[in-house]
Amino acid sequence: MTETQSPPRILSIAGSDSSGGAGIQADIKTITMLGGYAMTAITAVTAQNTTGVQAVEVFDSDFVMKQVESCLDDLTADAIKIGMLGSPEIALRLAERLDSFAGPIVFDPVMIATSGAVLADEATIDAFGALMQIATAVTPNLPELAALTGRKNIPAEEIFEAARELAETQDTIVLAKGGHSDGDQVIDYVVSASGRIASFGHERIETRHTHGTGCTLSSALATMLAHGQPLTHAVRIARAFTRAAIEQAPGYGSGNGPLGHQSVRKLEPGEAL
Repeated sequence: MTETQSPPRILSIAGSDSSGGAGIQADIKTITMLGGYAMTAITAVTAQNTTGVQAVEVFDSDFVMKQVESCLDDLTADAIKIGMLGSPEIALRLAERLDSFAGPIVFDPVMIATSGAVLADEATIDAFGALMQIATAVTPNLPELAALTGRKNIPAEEIFEAARELAETQDTIVLAKGGHSDGDQVIDYVVSASGRIASFGHERIETRHTHGTGCTLSSALATMLAHGQPLTHAVRIARAFTRAAIEQAPGYGSGNGPLGHQSVRKLEPGEAL
C-alpha cells in the first residue's frame, strides 16, 4: 500500500451562503479541489441567492470562538482564511486569538456581496485593522481598498499607491484585486510594507457569473500557502484557479451566478494552469 501525504489543513472563518456560491461553501469547494482539508468556523448564516441577500443572522462571538478552538485544539491548522465576520466583536476576538498562530493567515475584508448587499457595518470595518495587522496577506477588491484607505474611489492608475499605503499602515502584504476597474484587462497588484511589487494581469471575462470570486481567490491563496508555496507563486495559482472556475461557471440563477469549482481539473501544488 502506497503511503500518501496528508493534505494541509485550512480553517475557513466566514459566513454561510445558502445558495452555495460564496462564503464557507465556496471555500470548502476551493480548498478541496486544491488538495487541502477544509475546516470551518461559521460567523453568520445568510438567506442568499444569485439575486441578493434576503436575510442575515450573525452568531454570537462566543460561539464563533468555540468553533475556532474546536478545530485548533484538536486538528490544528496549517493556514487560516478569514472572510465575512458579521460583528466587530468577532473581528477583535479573532485578532487576539490568532495573534500567536504560526501559519499563514489570509484575510479577505468582505464588506459588500457581489449582489450589492452590505455584509459589514462601519464598526466591523473599523475593527478590520486588528486583523490586518496579524494577517500574512489581505485581499481587498477596489471598493474595499477604497474604504480601508479612506478614499471615495480608486482609478486604475492609483491602485498601486493605495495598496502600498494599506500595506505600510498595517504592516502586511496586500493583494489588490482590479476586477472592479474599467478596461479589457484585469490587473492585480501584490504589495508589501517595504513597497516591493508584483503584478498579474489577464483579459477580462465578460460574464455575470462572478458570485464568490473573492472567497474563491482568498481560500485558494490560503491553501497554496499551506502547501508551502512561495507567496508570488501561490497568488499565481490562486488566480489561475479562480479564472478557470469563472470560465466553467454552470450558468445557474437569474443574477450573479456561482463559479464552476467542480469543473476545474485538479492542480498540483507546484502547478499553475
